[in-house]
Amino acid sequence: MNTFKNDIFGGVTAAIVALPLALAFGVASGAGAIAGLYGAIILGFFASLFGGTSTQISGPTGPMTVITASAIVAFQNNLSAVFTVIFLAGLIQISFGVIKIGQWIKYIPYPIISGFMTGIGLIIIILQINSFLGVESYGSVIQTIVELPQTIKNSNSQSFFIALLTLIIMFFTPKKVSKYIPPALIALVFVTLLTVFLNLSISTIGEIPMGLPEITLPFSFDILQLSTIITLAITLALLGSIDSLLTSLVADSMTKTKHKPNKELIAQGIGNSLCSFFGAIPGAGATMRTVINIKSGGTTRVSGIVHSLTLLLIVLVLAPFASSIPLAVLSGILIKVGFDILDYKFIRLINKVSRQDLLIMITVVLLTVFVDLIMAVGVGITFASIIAIYKVSKNTKIKTIYPKKNIGFDIDIEDKSTKIIKIKGSLFFGTASILDRRIDKVRERTKTIILDCLEVSDLDLSAIFMLQEVITKLNSRDIEVILLLGIGNKKRIIKLDENNVFGNIKIFNKIDDAVNAIQENNYKKALV
Repeated sequence: MNTFKNDIFGGVTAAIVALPLALAFGVASGAGAIAGLYGAIILGFFASLFGGTSTQISGPTGPMTVITASAIVAFQNNLSAVFTVIFLAGLIQISFGVIKIGQWIKYIPYPIISGFMTGIGLIIIILQINSFLGVESYGSVIQTIVELPQTIKNSNSQSFFIALLTLIIMFFTPKKVSKYIPPALIALVFVTLLTVFLNLSISTIGEIPMGLPEITLPFSFDILQLSTIITLAITLALLGSIDSLLTSLVADSMTKTKHKPNKELIAQGIGNSLCSFFGAIPGAGATMRTVINIKSGGTTRVSGIVHSLTLLLIVLVLAPFASSIPLAVLSGILIKVGFDILDYKFIRLINKVSRQDLLIMITVVLLTVFVDLIMAVGVGITFASIIAIYKVSKNTKIKTIYPKKNIGFDIDIEDKSTKIIKIKGSLFFGTASILDRRIDKVRERTKTIILDCLEVSDLDLSAIFMLQEVITKLNSRDIEVILLLGIGNKKRIIKLDENNVFGNIKIFNKIDDAVNAIQENNYKKALV
């Protein structure tokens, strides 16, 4: 019974925190304040009902709002196409969970996540500059920056005052107060009432419809737009998945529990897909709301459900009062959210991290802000992969050994005609070419080469094909090849040996057997 009471309190508290953010994200997306509210209600309810993180609170988030806003700009005057993007993103998230991709997301390098989140934070801050100054907003970061001198020139002093006051409340509310009342809620209520009292002439949210939302059907779009729709859907799905699972890790560390990543992805996908049918914007697991839920006593999925039902009650009862909320207040709240998203943990260590990590982070930030979010992640992962391959390849050792001198076997070999090329570490596409270059240096007087791969920990398809080429090249020079392989790797290469290259050479799993084979061959030659 006590747990249930705590869940009720945690859910209600999370809803109070979520209210101004849902309104702000809805307006920032371009879909309207009510779209943000219903995004928090629908996603929050179903993600809690079916999710794999019992204390997680889901709803519109900064990163997801940025992508949604991009979709609305891309499909102007065609919200059906936008909701198709949201629906497909939900389906992709469900597929991620079904094929159990959840556990792999944690392997994305930290500099990429850091750069991406910092980039998202900067986008939110930049895109709110116009609303902060009381000027009509642009959907483009570059246009906002280019037009900044004109924006300042046309700024509304009343909007600037209201937004600045909101920002001061957001940043400087004492912790003793913010512990009980979220600064965003204080700013939303106090500054809105002040605006009404002073009868200021500034832009507001406008009328918010009461009652339940109407069902809308996606899938009305031009087939030529399909490529853009799929690209944006994949971006939303990836971002929502990463965002949610990172929040799940935060919840785990606070509650000493372990979330189920694939179940969480399925639940997030269900929630976001359903959002598309009700004109709501998508979202993900929200870190701040989740933390507040946990600190307020939430321990089970009931708290997330209560959070959604509380927001629904607010919409049904208090919607008319929200129409007076100034856009400048929401811009102040969102600018604080943008600053909160910036990764200060990485920024504080910027002089201590490696040049490679710094390069990845800065590249991802710049691409996120000025080019494209999915390109930013793709380029970041590519850079990180190349650097990782380079580091692994440095640990792979390939050296040439003369048996009689180095390993203690008494082999009767004239003119050092037998060599051992010993490979230690990973033999894969990043290191296979090193072996090929080493083989090219083998002198003509060599009669036998032992390729010692007993200490090869990883052998991929590129390396197997390279071994085939090496063997064929050496055989064409009348050099016999003996291959040393572990049993597992031997089975693998034989299975892939369509041209019978490995079948025509001797393969052993002990150096002694290779040496004996050479001695026996030399003995036979001597008899002849």
